[in-house]
Amino acid sequence: MGRMSMEEPVGETGELPEYAERVLDVADAIPPGRVMTYGDVAEWLGEGGPRQVGRVMALYGGAAPWWRVVRADGTLLPGHELRALGHYREEGTPLRAAGPAAEGHVPRIDMRRARWDGGTGEEPGTGGGAGGAGRGAGTHT
Repeated sequence: MGRMSMEEPVGETGELPEYAERVLDVADAIPPGRVMTYGDVAEWLGEGGPRQVGRVMALYGGAAPWWRVVRADGTLLPGHELRALGHYREEGTPLRAAGPAAEGHVPRIDMRRARWDGGTGEEPGTGGGAGGAGRGAGTHT
């Protein structure tokens, strides 16, 4: 992502804003081969929205697995398709082939199979503990 640098301090202390820390914790918790949408992350956190999550990922997500936080339609991040595609193939993320009319024939993420709801027994941002089931992330389509 173009502006993904952990070198961009926000405050005088150079620390990440608390919301950004929380977003990045969720991104770090998404298992390889799975994804959450920007909206899923915001819903999981119970604050912000897709745009706020996207902004955090653009500004601070370079050291996080940014390719696991995606658009709801499964399209790859413009300008970063090939890097993201490399990660998806390496991790075994389910993909849908692009139709022959699609420009560049770049596949999309198979959201039905790749979307993670946080309910694998590890709550994002905690490194373990109670499962995330029932918090609503990933429940909308």
